[in-house]
Amino acid sequence: MSVRHRKTATLMLVTLLLLSVILGCAKQENTPASTSTNRAANEKSITLSWPRDIGTMNPHVYNPSQLFAQSMIYEPLVSYKQGGKLEPALAESWTISKDGKTYTFKLRKGVKFSDGTLFNAAIVKKNFDAIMKNEKTHSWLGIVGVLDKTEAVDDSTFRMTLKEPYYPVLQDLSVVRPFRFLGEAGFPDDGDTSKGIKKPVGTGPWMLDEYKQDEYATFKRNPNYWGTAPKVDKITVKIIPDGETRVMAFEKGDLDLIYGEGVISLDAFKQLRDTNQYVTTLSEPVGTRSLLLNSSNPKLADLRVRLALQHGFNKQAMVEGVTSGLEETADTVLSKNYPYTNVDLQPIGYDVEKSKALLDEAGWKLPAGGTVREKDGQQMDFELIFDKTDPIQKAMAETIQAEWGELGVKVNLTGLELTVQIKRLRSNQFDLYFWYNYGAPYDPHSFINVIAKKSFGISEVLSALPMKKDLDQQVHEALLSTDETKRQELYASILKTLQEQSAIVPISYIKKTAVYQKKITNFVFPANRDENPFEGIEIGKQLKR
Repeated sequence: MSVRHRKTATLMLVTLLLLSVILGCAKQENTPASTSTNRAANEKSITLSWPRDIGTMNPHVYNPSQLFAQSMIYEPLVSYKQGGKLEPALAESWTISKDGKTYTFKLRKGVKFSDGTLFNAAIVKKNFDAIMKNEKTHSWLGIVGVLDKTEAVDDSTFRMTLKEPYYPVLQDLSVVRPFRFLGEAGFPDDGDTSKGIKKPVGTGPWMLDEYKQDEYATFKRNPNYWGTAPKVDKITVKIIPDGETRVMAFEKGDLDLIYGEGVISLDAFKQLRDTNQYVTTLSEPVGTRSLLLNSSNPKLADLRVRLALQHGFNKQAMVEGVTSGLEETADTVLSKNYPYTNVDLQPIGYDVEKSKALLDEAGWKLPAGGTVREKDGQQMDFELIFDKTDPIQKAMAETIQAEWGELGVKVNLTGLELTVQIKRLRSNQFDLYFWYNYGAPYDPHSFINVIAKKSFGISEVLSALPMKKDLDQQVHEALLSTDETKRQELYASILKTLQEQSAIVPISYIKKTAVYQKKITNFVFPANRDENPFEGIEIGKQLKR
């Protein structure tokens, strides 16, 4: 080869090398530092998916902020553990006055927020004041309606006084929102957190590191955390709205963990389980999947219509078909693993002939040659709205549409973003709606509270019930009673009424699913339904990507 040709070849090689370096750098700049391709060899990192953006991480507001992510950053005074046990968290201990109206908390000393500032009674009070400034927003939680005043007695003592006794105070304080604590640096200048926060500053084991809306969020360990430090350095949350895309990303190795409720179809869960390449696990029931029949709609105000609709679909077959038998059919609105719910109630079973007879009796008749029942010139048609990112809701909605269609009931399906769906629930702008009770640690007290409290949608669903005022009074008495026997009687009466009135139709008992790569160990579902699952989780040998 001539010298000139050798020089030309050398120049071309150098050019190609430079080009590859430039392209490599460009690729890195367009990829979040938290993705698997950029992990340091010794960094212990977990990547999971979530169907929607994590939100603003404001501890005192609700959607679009996601509960599991909020619980990574912010902590409660009291922690809810397995078996319903309440344990100290930011409060080391507490005492309750004999009249049940005064709670005094001794706060854990030496706790710091992620920015290094001290946690004390003054910041606890400031958070309580910010929450109570928007009392109406939080009225679904019973403690909000009875809280009278709060005091920072000294740096490590916080006291709250109630207007009247309320037995589930500690359970209410253990939930993920709103009673968790934002550091001073996170507060807006006017102190009104309902309008937003400056930044998410909490005492929890994690802090938000990187964030790109609707794409990803990364969390790193809080260096000032007072408790046992996480065994993982970083958690990356990739936003993947579609369940099938989520599964493909997992199988490619781009995800280490898929966790939650309805995040993938249960068929996909079984298929991943059957490969024996991954670890798959199901939680105990965490809540009841129910269908709300809005009695404020005149067509649904008739008990005969509500009963007919419940009799008119094969719940057992639907649950087995849609959930591949991984969920349990529900005959009662609350499962019997909560306090006060072990009540003998008569199930409302599948009976097509009875359903048709009830609709006929209520005056809804099939016209000659018609397929949709009519009454007084109106068709029997309803809109069923569902979360379009939840494959189980979608499949159940389609099943109900088909089965009720055979009865002469037309069902129009509308898939919505979760935030829009919830707005329509609270504004009472729906006919049929998939709804879940809150689960532990909220229930049964939070469940019965929203039966009576307006503005959260459930009380409005029940508004046409003839005994609604009596039902509300029973709820009030149950939450305030200090007599255990009387409280049990009241719960039994409330649950019996709801069962018979059929405005909240139980479908199945929900379980969380988790599928993860075999390098992950010590994965445990949290006792609190809404907490994150990262406490104690570890990583074995790092897999090659």
